[in-house]
This record gives sequence, structure tokens and C-alpha cells, in this order.
Amino acid sequence: MDPLRQDGIGEPDSLERLWTPYRMAYIRGENKPTDDTAGECPFCRIPREGDDQRFLVVHRGETAYAVLNLYPYAPGHLMVCPYRHVADYTATTSEEAQEMAVMTKAAMRTLRKVSHAEGFNAGMNQGAAGGAGIAAHLHQHVVPRWIGDQNFMPVIGHTKTLPQLLQDTRALLANAWDDGTVS
Repeated sequence: MDPLRQDGIGEPDSLERLWTPYRMAYIRGENKPTDDTAGECPFCRIPREGDDQRFLVVHRGETAYAVLNLYPYAPGHLMVCPYRHVADYTATTSEEAQEMAVMTKAAMRTLRKVSHAEGFNAGMNQGAAGGAGIAAHLHQHVVPRWIGDQNFMPVIGHTKTLPQLLQDTRALLANAWDDGTVS
């Protein structure tokens, strides 16, 4: 009997399996913080820890930082977050909004340079109704895209394939980061 078939009836479906068990933690919400208050949410804790490599911080600025997404939609998917615990973009200071914009541009330049990204999805999911996984702390997603990257895996299989470990991606991006201050 095919170990993938639980009913033991009929023929195996002949489909290949690509196991991505790490995604189940995200689907079940196992790593979703139970406390997203100021100082306790992941986006407050990550920069405070100080170990950029371990916590996947790619770049630090004065009011914001860039960090890889633990559950990326594509290789190199990162987020730009203010250090300050603020939920709404309209509540950011002028300095925070400006630095987040500058960092988003730098992230896109860096991703083009190191991974030859052909396009991007960039944006913020505001509030739970807007799709924010952690609604209490603002974060802007920067997702690199390539022609044909939406193949059958995410469309049919609801699976993303990532060709590189997050630590390797973090090192590549951190080493190549271009904040636009040097030409």
C-alpha cells in the first residue's frame, strides 16, 4: 500500500511530493506572537537582540531596519520596520516615513544586484482586516519577483520553493546593501 494514501483504496495518484513541513508552523499560527504590545512583539524584540545574523537583520538605520521574512513568499522577501512600536503608517514621524522609503529603495536596488529581481511587490498590510499578520507593529514588505515565478507550485500546490537558506540570503543581502549614500 502507498504510505501516502490513507484509505488504501485505488491507485496512487502518481504526483510528486515536495515536503515543506516548516510552513505548517506558519499555517497553524504556532509562531504568531501572543503578546504584540510595545516592546514584546517580534518587530520590537528583533533589533533589541543585537545578533543581526541570528535574527536575519539585513540593515539597520536610525529609525528603521530591514529584516528577512521568516515565512517568505519569494527568496529575498524582506520587511522594512520602524524601531518604534507603531501600527499605522499615518502615525509614523516624518523621519520614520522618509527612512522607510529610502530603505525600501535600497532593498530593491540590492535585490536587483544580488538576485537579478525583475520586479517587486512592495506594500503594507494595515490592521488585521488588511491582512497584517502582526498588526500592532508596522512593517513594509519588499518581495522580489521574476518572470514566470508563479508556476504551478504556488498556484496548484500552495507551496513556495526557496533555493537558499535564510541565513545565506541574509548574508548575501547584508554584504551587498546599498543605502544610496555612495555612488
